Amino acid sequence: MNRIVSKTYLSANVVEMEIEAPLIARARRAGHFVIVRTGEKGERIPLTIADADTDRGTITLVVQAVGKSSRKICDLHVGDTVTDVVGPLGQATHVDKVGTVVCAGGGVGAAPLAPIVEAFHRAGNRVIVILAARTKELVILEERMRANADEVIVMTDDGSYGKKGLVTHGVEEVIRREKTDLCVTIGPAVMMKFVSQLTKRYEIPTMASLNTIMVDGSGMCGACRITVGGKIRFVCVDGPEFDAHQVDFDEMLMRLNAYKDVENK
Repeated sequence: MNRIVSKTYLSANVVEMEIEAPLIARARRAGHFVIVRTGEKGERIPLTIADADTDRGTITLVVQAVGKSSRKICDLHVGDTVTDVVGPLGQATHVDKVGTVVCAGGGVGAAPLAPIVEAFHRAGNRVIVILAARTKELVILEERMRANADEVIVMTDDGSYGKKGLVTHGVEEVIRREKTDLCVTIGPAVMMKFVSQLTKRYEIPTMASLNTIMVDGSGMCGACRITVGGKIRFVCVDGPEFDAHQVDFDEMLMRLNAYKDVENK
């Protein structure tokens, strides 16, 4: 159980792994995540389920090597076993036919965004994807997005691929040229904050999938708490997706930065 059946490097520090988890594969929906642990004393890490294959009984996870625990996962090989994979957790994405949906993903945010893009496309929406990264080598899952979207716009900070600029430049380009009915944004918290500020000015409903610190995944520990519309919410059980215009991103950023010195050890 939880055996790694394939491993692919999407970029220098981002690994895509297909893991045996048949029960999770059958129950998973777009937006769900799992908590994984490597080693009996390993840290619990929340990862969105990027894909699932019910025939093979596998789920696909995308992991970025950032701190000690994520590097430990990325160092595993095909045939190795992940100690624990718990899920599916969280609330599935609410998908309707709404019209034109702009999906903005930054960096590894493209991984959780991919199944959401597919779900909205299957529901009959016009789906436009904005993929953003610092440079060309960090753009991931572009071909998968193109297979499930009506249009894909790539933005890079340095202009090495696609168009030069931030994700907000790509989102605003679409908003100005055609009616946009919904925006979905997933990526670094600061990116989601600015996408939210942009779409709020245009009065476009926006959903953000949040990547807070988590421990138990059941809401008991309170590590993932955020403020949404002036009320305390827990990302692991109430989310991970929320009305972006109601999220206190400044509070979220402050909490995410609390353990940066430990994370990099």
